Amino acid sequence: MDKFAELIKAKTGGRITLKMYHAAVLGNQPDAIEQVRIGGLEIGNFNLGPIGPIAAEANVVSLPFIFKDMGHMHRALDGTAGERISAGMAKKGLIALAWYDSGARSFYNSKKPIKTPADVTGMKIRVMNNELYSGMISALDGNPSPMAFSEVYQSLKTGVVDGAENNWPSYESTGHFEVAGYYSLSQHLIIPECVCINASVYAGLSDADKAAVKAAARESAELQRDLWTKRAKSSREKVMAAGVKFNEIPDKSAFQNAMQPVYDKYLAANPDLKPLVQLIKSTD
Repeated sequence: MDKFAELIKAKTGGRITLKMYHAAVLGNQPDAIEQVRIGGLEIGNFNLGPIGPIAAEANVVSLPFIFKDMGHMHRALDGTAGERISAGMAKKGLIALAWYDSGARSFYNSKKPIKTPADVTGMKIRVMNNELYSGMISALDGNPSPMAFSEVYQSLKTGVVDGAENNWPSYESTGHFEVAGYYSLSQHLIIPECVCINASVYAGLSDADKAAVKAAARESAELQRDLWTKRAKSSREKVMAAGVKFNEIPDKSAFQNAMQPVYDKYLAANPDLKPLVQLIKSTD
C-alpha cells in the first residue's frame, strides 16, 4: 500500500497524494469499509469477506471450493468475473481498483490429518463469522465454532476447539502451529482482497487521473502478489521445520461434492448470482 501511494504521486505529478494508516488504526475492516463507502476515508484495502454482506456479488468468492487454486482465482478476478464483482461493489459505493492476495485457507487441527470429509466428522472447527463458513463445516459433519481470531490460539491450546483454518502466514505468525500440529492442504477458501476507492471521489477525478490511480493500484497488486508468495513459502518452511505433520489432498472432489447443500441454499437465496457462480467455475 505504501508503494501504491508512491506510484499515485509519481503518476499524477503530485496532484494526488495518499496518507496511509496501517494495522486498523482507522478502524477494523467492517468499520473502515463503511467509512470508505460514505467518504470519511477515500481509499482502503479490504478482504472481500466483510464486503460480502454489503455487496452480494462479493460474497460469491466466499463459497467453499469455488476456486480450484490461486491461479484460478487470479484468472477469474482479473477477467469478466472480477468485472461483475466490481460492478456490484460500485452500486454500494466502492470502486475496486485492483485485487490483492490473501492466500488459500486450509484446515489444521490438533488431532489427525484430514484426508477425506469423514475426517472432519465431529470435529469442533473455528470459522470466521459468516453463514457460508459455518455451513461448510456443517456439510462435512463437523461442528462450526465462530469466534474472534484473537481467541483461537488459547481455544486450540485448551481444546475448546479441535482445529481451525487459515493460510500459511497466519498459521505461522500466530503460533497456531504450536498447538495444532496437523496441516491439511484443502485450500477450501481463496478469498482475495481489493484496493477500493470511494465511488464519489473516483467519479470526481479526471479521466487521466482515474487511469493513473488504476494503473498504480494494479502495479501495487503485482508487488503484493509477489510478496505474498514469498511470505507463504517462508512461513510454510518455518512450520515444517518445527515438525508440523503436513498432508496434501490430491483429490478434493469428495469435499467439493459435500458442499452442494451450501451452494443450493446460497443460490436459492441469491438466484440472480447463479450466472456469476457458473462463470467463475467455468473460467479456465
